[in-house]
Amino acid sequence: MADTFDAVLIGAGHNTLAAALHLAAKGWRVGVFEQAATAGGAVKTGEYTLPGFRHDWAAMNLSLFAGSPFFKAYGGELARHGCEFVPVDRPFCSSFPDGEWAGVSTVGDETMDAFRALSPGDAAVWQELTSRFGAEAPHLFGLLGSEMKLRALAYFMFKTLRAKGMTGTLDMGRFLLSSPRAWLEETFAHPHIRALLGAWGMHLDFAPDVAGGAMFPYLEGMAGQAFGMVIGKGGADTIVKALVAAITARGGVVETGASVTRILREGGRATGIEMAGGRRITASRAVIAGTSPKGLRRLTGDTAPAFDRAMDSFRHAPGTMMIHLAMDGLPDWRAGTQLQRFAYVHLAPSLDQMARTYAQAQAGLLPDEPILVVGQPTAFDPSRAPEGKHTLWVQVRMAPGSIAGDAKGEIAARDWTQAAEPFADRALSILEAHAPGTRAKILGRRIVIPLELEADNPNLVGGDQVCGSHHLSQHFLFRPARGHADGSTPVANLHLTGAAVWPGAGTGAGPGYLLARKLAGK
Repeated sequence: MADTFDAVLIGAGHNTLAAALHLAAKGWRVGVFEQAATAGGAVKTGEYTLPGFRHDWAAMNLSLFAGSPFFKAYGGELARHGCEFVPVDRPFCSSFPDGEWAGVSTVGDETMDAFRALSPGDAAVWQELTSRFGAEAPHLFGLLGSEMKLRALAYFMFKTLRAKGMTGTLDMGRFLLSSPRAWLEETFAHPHIRALLGAWGMHLDFAPDVAGGAMFPYLEGMAGQAFGMVIGKGGADTIVKALVAAITARGGVVETGASVTRILREGGRATGIEMAGGRRITASRAVIAGTSPKGLRRLTGDTAPAFDRAMDSFRHAPGTMMIHLAMDGLPDWRAGTQLQRFAYVHLAPSLDQMARTYAQAQAGLLPDEPILVVGQPTAFDPSRAPEGKHTLWVQVRMAPGSIAGDAKGEIAARDWTQAAEPFADRALSILEAHAPGTRAKILGRRIVIPLELEADNPNLVGGDQVCGSHHLSQHFLFRPARGHADGSTPVANLHLTGAAVWPGAGTGAGPGYLLARKLAGK
């Protein structure tokens, strides 16, 4: 029957699509149903400003996907369906108000030269860290790729103890519990180098003083130095288009514009879904919800009290505002033309400023000095814009989903429809200060407020692009709740996947692939 599948998947984000492809490869008949008009969730690309200018809607960096176990298994198949990447040899840098800069590059001694210009001592520390990264990486990546089950963790601990000994293992545990500031201030002397790396914590809701966040500045710095970055040829949606094509080629179905209103249950088991308009679709083996925890609750109603409380209380990170710019040219960075050769330019001047911005957004205030992540994808992929033109991908962090006030006392609006323009102008003024003349190069602009991100993809609650805080109480064994880090629910045959499930946010497809391997018996 047309509306009967082995597995029905709700949402066409990259995690559910990865799960669907693996299950299809194992012989399951899969159906994926997405409420939006386009598959991809936060990973999609469109001409949001002017014709010929292709902008990544939310996610731009595909390094985690390209380096993932899922892509290792299915990369050849996806390539046959058009998936193509562009390597980036200068992944990120930071511009500072005093005209200085620092960056991480895979090109020759560029990173060391940039660090040495700021602090010879920090350059020596960086060299030591990079020399040890090959030995440390298997332990950290092993943890991040491990199933969050006691048996798997016990095996991970056994391997770590055998490799590092008790002292080394305890040091690693202390590092995993440390805040970004604690590790950065212990490790580096120059505030610019601390800020350069600390900005990465903000990508995953780890402000400088949040415990458990030290790992992310370290990993992004080391991985950027070792591997660079990867973006999608023509846009991040290259992975989504290839996933959809591969699933379809294997007999699966991917429907867009298909809103699911209810998960059907019978005798304590999930049996399918009901669509807007009443259409029912049967799942004989699994219903997989690629939703936020609160979104799952809306589809299931009551299940088990403890699980329902955990889903209802799942905490989201502050939101993000996106500014997509069609440009006549790249910004003329005050710190030097070399910044035009980096994929990301962070405008996050200090750990103190990041902490203040985060606290303001958490309090519902529009930050007085938001952090900007300025993506320059056309520096590496000119196919995204007409010849000689460019796109800028500007991520404004942090931004409250609901506005309680303005930390700077200038914006009176409490509704995003009125606050969007003045807050975007505040962000662009910061960019202008670092790159004078940028405003004059803007050919087209599209502001995407946090509520629009959520309307397009309900998983991005309040514009939270990581679908839930990664703080320690909601990470590892506790993502999204104790006992359910594998995506299981109290309802038989019903599973949760996506960024709210371990190993969490990013484009690595870990939650979807781990779940599909469990269901298919690897």
